[in-house]
Amino acid sequence: MALGFLKTTRETKSPAHEARGAAHDQRSDRAVVLGEVEELGIGMFWATDAEGNLSFLSQRALADLGVETETLIGKPLTAVFSDIDDDAGGPTQRSLAFKLKARSKLEEQIVAVPTGRGTTRWWRLNGRPLLDADGRFRGYRGSAVDISSQYAYETQVARQSQVDELTGLANRRKLNERLSAMLAAFRVSQRSCALMMLDLDRFKQVNDTMGHPAGDELLKQVAQRLTSIVKDHGEVGRLGGDEFQVLLPDMDDRGTLGELANRIVQSVSQPYQINGRRAIIGTSVGIAIAPYDGVEADELTRAADMALYSAKETRGGTFCFFTSELRDAASKTALLGERLRDAVDRDELTLAYQPLVDPVTNEVKCFEALLRWHDEEEGDISPAQFIPVAENDDLIIRIGEAALKKACMDALAWPEFVKVAVNVSAKQFIRPGYRKAVAAALQASGLSPGRLELEITESVFVGDLETVDAIFRDLKKLGVRLALDDFGTGYSSLGYLKHGHFNKIKIDQSFVRGCTENGDINPAIITAIVALAKALGMETVAEGVEAMDELELVKARGADLVQGYIYSRPLSQEQVLAQFAEGNTLFKASGPPRHRAERITIFRKVGLIHEDHYYDVILRNLSKTGARITGLAGVPVGTDVVLDLGHGQLVVSKVVNATENSQGLQFETPLISDGGGGFMTRHRISPYSLAEAGIPLAALGAGAFPLAKWREANKTIPKFVQLELSAPGG
Repeated sequence: MALGFLKTTRETKSPAHEARGAAHDQRSDRAVVLGEVEELGIGMFWATDAEGNLSFLSQRALADLGVETETLIGKPLTAVFSDIDDDAGGPTQRSLAFKLKARSKLEEQIVAVPTGRGTTRWWRLNGRPLLDADGRFRGYRGSAVDISSQYAYETQVARQSQVDELTGLANRRKLNERLSAMLAAFRVSQRSCALMMLDLDRFKQVNDTMGHPAGDELLKQVAQRLTSIVKDHGEVGRLGGDEFQVLLPDMDDRGTLGELANRIVQSVSQPYQINGRRAIIGTSVGIAIAPYDGVEADELTRAADMALYSAKETRGGTFCFFTSELRDAASKTALLGERLRDAVDRDELTLAYQPLVDPVTNEVKCFEALLRWHDEEEGDISPAQFIPVAENDDLIIRIGEAALKKACMDALAWPEFVKVAVNVSAKQFIRPGYRKAVAAALQASGLSPGRLELEITESVFVGDLETVDAIFRDLKKLGVRLALDDFGTGYSSLGYLKHGHFNKIKIDQSFVRGCTENGDINPAIITAIVALAKALGMETVAEGVEAMDELELVKARGADLVQGYIYSRPLSQEQVLAQFAEGNTLFKASGPPRHRAERITIFRKVGLIHEDHYYDVILRNLSKTGARITGLAGVPVGTDVVLDLGHGQLVVSKVVNATENSQGLQFETPLISDGGGGFMTRHRISPYSLAEAGIPLAALGAGAFPLAKWREANKTIPKFVQLELSAPGG
């Protein structure tokens, strides 16, 4: 019985044994199911150890990747799977490394997986951290699905929504998203960001004369030039049409930004080859900087737009930084345009004539006709203000034709050897029928064609050069003379000269000003231009000569004629005729013996900081190296002060001369050009720094950051006497 019992016991399986067998069968079934899932391409499986190294990758995954097990097993999971590129247009997600470190669940995590064939696949991972019975982390267990085809399609669609199809640059949508995200992040980290807005000058002319395919090709070439200049310093995008944008993180040095903008202007302005034809365009650049000019995307964009408008209004082919004054200027410009139109209707614009003099004989050879406008309410309004307003409107054509007729009539009363020079806007020049307008002015006045000089700036070459050449040939047939004005600025190219259209080159005054200073390279430039002109049989005129040392230099360098205050300011027709009536055709040179650093005469209230006191003063004039202020008494020579020009611009200065209520300041660091004829500091005090000093950003104003008055607590006794200030301009 006992043996029988034992036999029966051995042959009958215990419940525990049966449970283990069932579990084994279930595991086998799972393995079979998982294998079938893999074979059907539904999913793949992976696992890591507690150190984050890949410990298992299913066979189907290895086969799809074309790699051997030993090449991947044991590697960190982050070395096998890479995060997707955010710029590729894929979904935004936390990095894989971040989630693994936090031992978070992996849910729909998209990763890039390199294959053994040199390609890349994209997988969607799901995974969970595994804990043992004691709560210890044992690694991850997860699945993967190959979504390469779907991901590539979705990425392409996303990319197309963010990339300009024509140029391959970022489009408006992506630029706006990038700018908004960058500014939001930079507000937290108190970093700066610059935004450049630019559009192309005369692009429409290329489109109209050469066709839209040529315009598209031109835009592609512009995009390539911009990308090659900006490189990895920022991101270039196309907003649409002929408008581009450059986003420059961590850049607020206005000297560096000005140099970059100038390189952009010069590069974009070089000739283009399009389908065997040459075309020239130009560009203008507006620059705004966060946080100084705005801390939101729409604020910074508006500021850059206003700066761009100012650059185009100045003369085009240049750059301009945003300043708070531009807001006021925009509304003033609109009013000025209305008043100018009324003035033209009432024939209120007049001409003044500045002589071009032979520096050897002092005899006048020509007069340049210059527009003048005296408004009953505003007084004399500078051409620098109203000409750009007229240029933005067809009003310049009416003004130009009237000026041409008047100048020809006036010149008829001068000695026959004296010519008259009339400025021609690019808009006038390329307008159909311009030759007829010139011929009509000559016929109506009876002036000999050889006594009329048309002064043309390089901006007329922007566009289709074949059309421009045809206009030149028509004008030459009339017998008029042609002068290239402001040579060396704008869209300079020696190619303009080789066709022999011009009789005269006018050397821009920017090369004359300061040409006698030590180390200045302008004398070499003047010499080169004069030599080039003589080789081509053309006259040269040195513009803007004001000091005797400048006169001697341009005379020694061979300039044929000189124009500037050194001989005469512009004269009325009555003054010109009065001088000729006396038989006098000579103009005597008269001016300061030496060139003086350029100064801008301005009257506006600014601040002056000394020790812990803030004073109000009137800024009388300003140069790169110093300024003149009034409003304080008792300021000794040698006093160290800080001039607050507003907008975060602080200039460390020293008082170098003083009168009872006026002081001359010398700057420790020279100012730089603002691109529009003014000066500015290279760097500014960040509004974040001011906020840290206890001044809330909201109180700083929209883009203008006047330094807040020093707190009254713990102040010393003021060293200077604050005088009562008259209103700026008074």
